[in-house]
Amino acid sequence: MSSQTLKGSNLTTVRGINERLILHLIREQGELTKADTTRLTGLSPNAISVIFRSLEEDNLLLRCQPIRGRIGQPSVPMRLNPDARYYIGFKIGRRTFELALVNFTGTILAEVKDIHKYPTPENTLEFVTKSLPSLLFAAGKSSEQISAFNVAMPFELWSWSADFDAPEQEMAVWRDFDLKGELCKRTRQPVTVQNDGNAACRAELIFGPPVEARDFIYFFVGAFIGGGIVLNGGVFPGRSGNAGGFGPMRVPENAGADRLVDHASLVVLEHLVAQRDSALAASLYEEGFDWNLVEPELAVWLTRAGRSLAYAVISALAVIDFEAVMVDGGFPADICMRLVREVQIHLESLDKQGVVCPDIKAGHFNYRAGVLGAAAYQISTEFMIDQNTLLQRPPDGLIQT
Repeated sequence: MSSQTLKGSNLTTVRGINERLILHLIREQGELTKADTTRLTGLSPNAISVIFRSLEEDNLLLRCQPIRGRIGQPSVPMRLNPDARYYIGFKIGRRTFELALVNFTGTILAEVKDIHKYPTPENTLEFVTKSLPSLLFAAGKSSEQISAFNVAMPFELWSWSADFDAPEQEMAVWRDFDLKGELCKRTRQPVTVQNDGNAACRAELIFGPPVEARDFIYFFVGAFIGGGIVLNGGVFPGRSGNAGGFGPMRVPENAGADRLVDHASLVVLEHLVAQRDSALAASLYEEGFDWNLVEPELAVWLTRAGRSLAYAVISALAVIDFEAVMVDGGFPADICMRLVREVQIHLESLDKQGVVCPDIKAGHFNYRAGVLGAAAYQISTEFMIDQNTLLQRPPDGLIQT
């Protein structure tokens, strides 16, 4: 699959797209001069000057120090204004709630996290009501300064209750619960709801280091495994907003359970540890937890998860010839690297006839990927170029806004 370089248009009727393109490139590059932007986009110098001026007036761009020592007038690079917008991201996890206030460049200004046995509509709203005022206070912001309240959560929570020891009757309440409406009442902000795996993938794409690959798979190993798919440099949500929901993917040669979620999920490790120490198992989801305490179960789980992920990688590559594979999860960076090495080791021994295996890389945000990606929703839809959704109306029910 070949990837096309992003180009602009000198037609004034698509100026909004050109503005997105310039903001997109500056986000990727860090800073750009007008001359650099002209070269990258194919837009005329005059069009670039007009758009730069407009974006600066709208407080989206800031001037950097002039570049001197060249022929002619000093060039003035432009960079994103971190304070251009503020967003709240809310991650509803099967074991945790995470609330964060994030600026335009992805810095978390304040955050609140809580661990629970399972999420219900009642304890979800209780957490938001209790935590939101303290979050705003800690960040030194008022509710009027917040542009949106964005939620990342697993879809169809009621369908998986038995897999994470949650009462089926209590989880069934989610089926008809109007989360968006209830949060709008409490936050008085525009609310979006997206899949948590897609959100974590979005965080990597928007706030992570520049990724050369325009098409890649992203796995996120949380309480359950999920993830996202990147096509043409943008998150591809799919028809129902659940593309990259890798949990049901079948993996062979595993006695008693043949789904990826049955092996490459933290709930599996939790159950292994609980056989020895239930209190220790519950502590897995605490940031700062000493993962040495869950050896030897951790080593057993990493081998099992790495092998299953290797099979999943080959299956995904058989459908689309991805340029890269990224693995992240709700654990420290060193655990993530161990898991990546396990995937690499097992890939070497599996039959890869008919597929070309790309590099396997570790993600960069670990615990915070989901909440950062939730906050980033408007950045990607309003201030960046996404060739998967640009000028298209999303299917009903895909994203609630």
